[in-house]
Amino acid sequence: MKALMHEGAAGVKGLSVRETKLSEPAFNEVVVKMKTAGINHRDLFVLERHQSNEPPLIPGSDGAGVVEAVGNGVQTLQPGDEVIINPAIGWRTNSDAPPEEFSILGHPRHGTFAEQVIVPSANVYPKPAHLTWEEAGVLSLSALTAYRALFTKGRARAGMKVLIPGIGGGGGTFLLQFAKAVGAVVYVTSRSAEKRRKALALGADKAIDSTEDWGQALGNEKVDLIVETVGAATFHQSLEQIRPGGTVVTYGASAGDVVELNLRQFFYGQFHLLGTTMGSEEEYAEMLHFIQAHSIRPVLDHVFALDQFQEAFERIETASQMGKVGLNIESA
Repeated sequence: MKALMHEGAAGVKGLSVRETKLSEPAFNEVVVKMKTAGINHRDLFVLERHQSNEPPLIPGSDGAGVVEAVGNGVQTLQPGDEVIINPAIGWRTNSDAPPEEFSILGHPRHGTFAEQVIVPSANVYPKPAHLTWEEAGVLSLSALTAYRALFTKGRARAGMKVLIPGIGGGGGTFLLQFAKAVGAVVYVTSRSAEKRRKALALGADKAIDSTEDWGQALGNEKVDLIVETVGAATFHQSLEQIRPGGTVVTYGASAGDVVELNLRQFFYGQFHLLGTTMGSEEEYAEMLHFIQAHSIRPVLDHVFALDQFQEAFERIETASQMGKVGLNIESA
């Protein structure tokens, strides 16, 4: 089979499309013939973490396709089933944090940037009927993370004022759509006028230029919930916009991992700061039900052919995208 594999040099330089062999599915595993896959910021991090002295790796966490074969013990799936893959492995029920055995598809085990992938049967779900293959292939990781951040951690509900800094990536666009679906008031920020325009078209109540004074742009109005996915570059601006007793949920640090925190300001403000990433199988099933009930579709930026992986990764690395970037595996 053809696969996009990483070996040797760190980063995108270590990627190449090559032929490789697929092993047999183990007990309770299935082989999925891939249609499409999605690229996430995590994939960029994996290309740096995967060491040159380690075996070649097929990255990729998101994907959708058709069940091709099933291993012993699989009773709920059969060849021909159209499916979507949950990349969160080993986290069964909702909990404060994942169990020790939790892992994410695409590192350390082979991922979805290949014509076939082997995954545990518990991580395979029927493809939502309202989604195209391209939409289903880019959904899972960002949508699951956004769902847990917004609802499990942030407890978003109708009438709540929500701020999403740095709108543009897959997670941010899901946060916007999910929050609007439950009747929240949603404000977003971006340096890009085009991304602000698209966010308004998606339902944002206000789109702020990131270079502006956010408080002034909001008329000094404070918000109930901020979902921070940018990191150090926006964290302090975000904190200035939260109401006393409000909540900041963070799951991203693409623009810096480390921030200095004024503890006195924080405890006088009675603020809540919560960290999260990914989610459980229970939350994944809830998320799929939610997007079907509200007819939510991923915002697709661009879908590239597998051999155009360099262009696809560059679009993620430069934050040029609005929504999700995908790979067409079927045409490889």
